[in-house]
Order: sequence, then structure tokens, then C-alpha cells
Amino acid sequence: MEQQPAQSTPIQNPEAQVSKTPQMNDRDYLNDVLLTEKYLGVSYAHALQEASHQSLYQDIKNVSEQTSDHQRDLFNLMFHKGWYKMESQDPQKIQQAVQQFTQYAQQQFPK
Repeated sequence: MEQQPAQSTPIQNPEAQVSKTPQMNDRDYLNDVLLTEKYLGVSYAHALQEASHQSLYQDIKNVSEQTSDHQRDLFNLMFHKGWYKMESQDPQKIQQAVQQFTQYAQQQFPK
């Protein structure tokens, strides 16, 4: 008997309703700010790699950590309002992916 692939299950809170108009609503604003925070996080990572002065490095690191905290807060708020959807995955598939990448890492980066 052929086994059917496991279906992923949506993980979502009840969606807070917002107006569907051409103007930006609360969801749009939060999504825009979240995307900006993600962009800043990547930019700070690059800046950290290239900071030539320890004091500058520390300042960028502090701002980067604050940005990461803000990003997490925005994600949590959007998820709580049902505006950020995720899907659960089959634990067996997750374990297979972990094993695959562990094997790859062991082959590519031997000790």
C-alpha cells in the first residue's frame, strides 16, 4: 500500500479584520515595518563583518541586537493577530532534513 504524503497544517491565530481599501491598513503598516527590520538585520550583519574598529563594531552589534528584538516583537504581534501564517511540518520530514544537512556538513567540513 502506498503511503500518502503528510499534509502540512496551517498554524495561525484568528485573523484580526482590517479594511480592504486601497489605503494602507494596520496589517500593511506592520508588514512594511517587519520587512524593513529584516532588511536592516541583513545590512547590520554585513556591517559587522566589515567593521574595522572595535568601538564601531560594538555599536553596530548593539543596534543589530535591538533590531532583531524589534523584528521578533513585530512577528509575534502579527502572528497574534493572525496576519502571519506558518505551516507545521511532519516531524519525520524535519528529521530527514536535519540528517541530510548533518551528513553534508560532515562531508564538507571534516574535523
